[in-house]
Amino acid sequence: MSTPTREIDEAAPRIGGKDELVARLEGGCKPPSDWRIGTEHEKIVFRTSDLTPVPYEGEASIRALLEGLQSRFGWAPILEGTTLIGLKRGGASVSLEPGGQFELSGAPLETIHETCEEISDHLSEVRAVAGPMGLECLALGFSPLWSLAATPSMPKGRYAIMTAYMDRVGRLGRQMMYRSCTVQTNLDYASEADMVRKMRVSLALQPVATALFANSPFAEGRLNGFQSYRAHVWTDTDPDRTGTLPFAFEDGFGFERYVDYALDVPMYFVRRGGRYIDCSGQSFRDFFAGRLPALPGERPAMEDFDDHLSTIFPEVRLKTFLEMRGADAGPQPFLCALSAFWTGLFYDQTALDGAMDLVASWNAAEREAMRRCAPSLGLSTPVRNTSLQEIAIEALALAKGGLARRGRYDASGRSEARFLEPVEEIAQSGLNQAQILTSRFVNEWRGDISPVFAERRY
Repeated sequence: MSTPTREIDEAAPRIGGKDELVARLEGGCKPPSDWRIGTEHEKIVFRTSDLTPVPYEGEASIRALLEGLQSRFGWAPILEGTTLIGLKRGGASVSLEPGGQFELSGAPLETIHETCEEISDHLSEVRAVAGPMGLECLALGFSPLWSLAATPSMPKGRYAIMTAYMDRVGRLGRQMMYRSCTVQTNLDYASEADMVRKMRVSLALQPVATALFANSPFAEGRLNGFQSYRAHVWTDTDPDRTGTLPFAFEDGFGFERYVDYALDVPMYFVRRGGRYIDCSGQSFRDFFAGRLPALPGERPAMEDFDDHLSTIFPEVRLKTFLEMRGADAGPQPFLCALSAFWTGLFYDQTALDGAMDLVASWNAAEREAMRRCAPSLGLSTPVRNTSLQEIAIEALALAKGGLARRGRYDASGRSEARFLEPVEEIAQSGLNQAQILTSRFVNEWRGDISPVFAERRY
């Protein structure tokens, strides 16, 4: 989750009308020459001595990990009051998820080669600081061993508000907050029409990403019955702010329709004076009209709207770019592969046209059925008279062609298409990471979860 780096004060200009919110999203339109790739991933930090979670405070802690990165590698601190809650360097940032999941939000970069190098450098820095403290990071989509009660809580104001609200709106929201890990790709659009096409393609194909990247079959030391438990958790978190956005496929969808949707999503908080004010369940439309119960008479600044957008969690999120959010975190090659998959589909017109043709005839019920089935059935999920595996093979072929036509090569003359190899193998075999880990747990590990910490460490 994004970490704000700028306060909202009384002098900040207030939003004058809905047209300014529409213009905010429209301001994300960029010519293809300016399109960039952003990759974000979360990872679980654990003690190697006893495979336990890591608290915020202490000699071997999340705070110490942040401080080590700051002192050794030139990261600048992000503070909430006097509390260190993140880091920033260039266009990248490091932030904390509620249960101590350690997140890199990568800089906007031109190629997959660059974003994969950025990930590699970050993981090397984390290992250099974490190793001497007896800490490592785990490449799974869900915490495999300890319970929710045993999971530490990070000292960020928004998380206390969100935690209290989650139990009012779904059964699994706290599990999502404190125990899940994702990788996501952020990509640009050229125009409103281009955004609409990319939004529709990516919403329809998120179940493909869920199945290809499924990597969370464990919870509390045993099998949880899912290939992507992380994705399942999102189906029972908060129906007001999650899902496949059926309205995005209706005639007339565009920036204004998404703004209307966002205005109707209940709020979590407002930031003022360095603190978070609990507005959970209240209406941003009321805030817009100066009638917010938590701040009577006050109207929002644009930063308030940006904060609100960051608390909406559909399968694809629209800001001034598009965020693809359907995949489990996994080993480094899979972090690179997710960005390669979506970049290949979105940054080449032939590939985007082909992807649009692939999904155009699916209706809302079919898209939702795929979303609900993919966490448990993975690539075996039925899609009309075929399966998600066959859809994945077609989508990967389109992405591979798109990357080849982009013609971005590394120093050895290799194209970005090579980053698709881990998921191409999965699509062809029908066996994803979760299924392979499940087999090893049952057979080779004989029901002992501890080997996964060696198998899936970064």
